[in-house]
Amino acid sequence: MSALLDRFIEIRKYTEAIFRSLAIEDYVVQPIPIVSPPKWSLGHTTWFFETFILQQFEPGYQVFDLRFNFIFNSYYNNVGDRVVRHNRGVLTRPTVDEVYRYRNYVNEIMDRFIRKLEDVEVIKLIEMGLQHEQQHQELFWTDLKYTLSLNPLDVKYDGHLPFGIKEEIADEQFHKIEEGIFEVGFEGESFCFDNELNRHKVYLQDFEISNRLITNGEFIEFIEGGCYNDFNCWHDEGWKWVNDNKIEAPQYWQKKDDIWYYYTLKGMMPVNPELPVSHISFYEAFAYAEWKGARLPTEFEWEIASEKFNWGQRWEWTNSAYLPYPGYDKAEGAVGEYNGKFMVSQMVLRGASVATSPGHSRKTYRNFFHPWERWQFTGLRLVK
Repeated sequence: MSALLDRFIEIRKYTEAIFRSLAIEDYVVQPIPIVSPPKWSLGHTTWFFETFILQQFEPGYQVFDLRFNFIFNSYYNNVGDRVVRHNRGVLTRPTVDEVYRYRNYVNEIMDRFIRKLEDVEVIKLIEMGLQHEQQHQELFWTDLKYTLSLNPLDVKYDGHLPFGIKEEIADEQFHKIEEGIFEVGFEGESFCFDNELNRHKVYLQDFEISNRLITNGEFIEFIEGGCYNDFNCWHDEGWKWVNDNKIEAPQYWQKKDDIWYYYTLKGMMPVNPELPVSHISFYEAFAYAEWKGARLPTEFEWEIASEKFNWGQRWEWTNSAYLPYPGYDKAEGAVGEYNGKFMVSQMVLRGASVATSPGHSRKTYRNFFHPWERWQFTGLRLVK
């Protein structure tokens, strides 16, 4: 069990390292419902191990605080009632110090638990908990960026950023994939989420997919070409979203003295035209593709072609609705709530982003968000 324990310790430490440089005031703020405050996220990722591992499989386990199930449950109806999502930011109690003591308490007992563990099914459940925490690590970065961006003092993240973004310097080329029947979905013995199963066949017609992501410079051409004011580029729903919210550029962008700037975790900076565009909605990705006379790939086209290009800097919008694969089998109880109940009104994104934790990406990974959401590191790749 040494490898599993090492992995548990590494992932738990990385979570805390993200927040090490924060001021205490940073831990509680929740500017919008989809952005969780750091303190709640630290508690929630600990609650997962306490609730699904220790309470179920450790004889005589004493819950740290019975009230925390209500505080830190996210959306698991099978586990009980919870604080409504948009109220996470009003929880001045428990204190940050109490939440860290909660993490330490659970970590210490998990350490002893893993050392004596032999049950294969429980090992799988712990791995799911670690993958869950890695998902939240990416959310920590994106939630924190959103919160800090609203401060007029141009607040910078003072800690170490473990990731960087590479410029898209290659000339755009399109890789052709011949029509045929292909197999998609996860296969192998390593971890995957249940929404990546079952592996199955799909038929794809000929298509060509770009070798690189769309850049900031290319997206500026879309903006300055008046496309945010041209209904012909947009879905009807997207056009309504643009007008209702007065959208004029990707999230975090602003123009000053004819120069585009954007907020980064290191503060406001001029937009680098060579970097891949980020923080765009599905609506914007679709509109850009429409403007270029191209389209977004389906998730199956993306998966089949993924070996033809480099990926991992941006979650890439696809033109596929988030739906179950043939033969999808939802687990019983609370674990079954993890993915299945969200398979409606959302779009699939493929790949990974610079904020995705190490070892947490694979070509079959199916991320999903509502088409208007853009606080994640989202971008696009064209198909024709």
